[in-house]
Amino acid sequence: MVRREFIQKSAYGISSLPLLSALSNKNKTYRIVLIGCGWWGRNILREAIAFGQCKVVGLCDVDMTALHSTLEEVTTLNGDKPALHRDFRVVILKKKPDIVIIGTPDHWHALPAIEAMNAGAHIYLEKPIGHTIGEGQAILRTARDTGRVCQVGTHRRVSPHNMSGIDFLRSGKVGKINHVKCFVNYGQGPGKATERMAIPQGLDWDFWLGPAQYQEYNNQIHPKGFRHFLNFANGTIADWGIHWFDQVLWWTEERAPKRIFSTGNIFIRKDSADAPDTQMASYEFEEFTLTWENRRCTPTAYLDHNVGAMFYGTEGSFHMGWLDGWTFYPRNKNKDIINMPPKLHAPDHQNIKELWGDFINSIETGQEAVCDILHGHLATNISLLGMISYKLGRSIDWDSEHEMILNDSEANALLKREYRGEWKYPT
Repeated sequence: MVRREFIQKSAYGISSLPLLSALSNKNKTYRIVLIGCGWWGRNILREAIAFGQCKVVGLCDVDMTALHSTLEEVTTLNGDKPALHRDFRVVILKKKPDIVIIGTPDHWHALPAIEAMNAGAHIYLEKPIGHTIGEGQAILRTARDTGRVCQVGTHRRVSPHNMSGIDFLRSGKVGKINHVKCFVNYGQGPGKATERMAIPQGLDWDFWLGPAQYQEYNNQIHPKGFRHFLNFANGTIADWGIHWFDQVLWWTEERAPKRIFSTGNIFIRKDSADAPDTQMASYEFEEFTLTWENRRCTPTAYLDHNVGAMFYGTEGSFHMGWLDGWTFYPRNKNKDIINMPPKLHAPDHQNIKELWGDFINSIETGQEAVCDILHGHLATNISLLGMISYKLGRSIDWDSEHEMILNDSEANALLKREYRGEWKYPT
């Protein structure tokens, strides 16, 4: 039986995160607005309140149930009684926030982020940063033009085990790495289709749709589930995938793949979603290959790891995980397997606390945020390029310097999309 070594105190077992709350300017209070008062937006806002130095001045959502529920929680946590709004433009104009948290569905990331930064606010933006690559380009350009901090919610960059795992990968102990496989495989079952249904009272469905093409209301889309509908998001690869692609980009010095191919289909789901439940993608970098897979039918895989990134090196294989920390499997079977357990926070096993501390530190010191918008943009691009190839059914070649697909006008057209109604695509 192979013995397993659990790291407790070593060069790879101690988080290098500073005590950011101790370093911040406690005399400064930030006026905060939350846009998108659902599950994850509230997770972020709780950590902002717990950190201190904030006054919640506005809440914005088109679902009155989420809006009033968040108001009740905020008032219980710190006594604030923020104004309630449905229109992000109005709350930004009236409340003049210092910080805006954006926890909306993916298709609503770009316009509020750009509006808020142009109004002078710093942004905590959930991943993926946009629904299309063109949106990400516009967000990045606005952040640089305005000089605002735009922190992306890829909180694994501040998770202690992920930080130490990157150090381990860079130490050379895994050897030369020529392949990385990112994956999420959960057996979630087929589900079932739903009939057309009435829009719930208190939900402005037209505003929820916003710039997306019109689609009938379905409770499999809202309040949760939108990521499986391509009108609003880009499936599992742009939900889970961006976290692991960001880890790969953190490890390597390369910024983007050269060639991408993806294939997949709906084999298991029997519900109303249209994103693939099974998808494979291959990315060719200069020094290594990267692959992605998600499968709905297999609950466990890869030595009992069902989510994460496997780095395959000449000295062994390294799994960067989530709930199971990281694990190194040496090529020499006589050597111990090494495991670093995670340090995550409830609810939902995350490290928003540390990321919010870095965000405030970046605002106050001018230092680049650890999850700066550029990192979020590059990781999001990998996901969205995979979806473009999937939609086209062929490989694409990516010019990362000019951010365009080479010699393929049909593919380049998918870098953006037409907005509906009054909404104008950002430039």
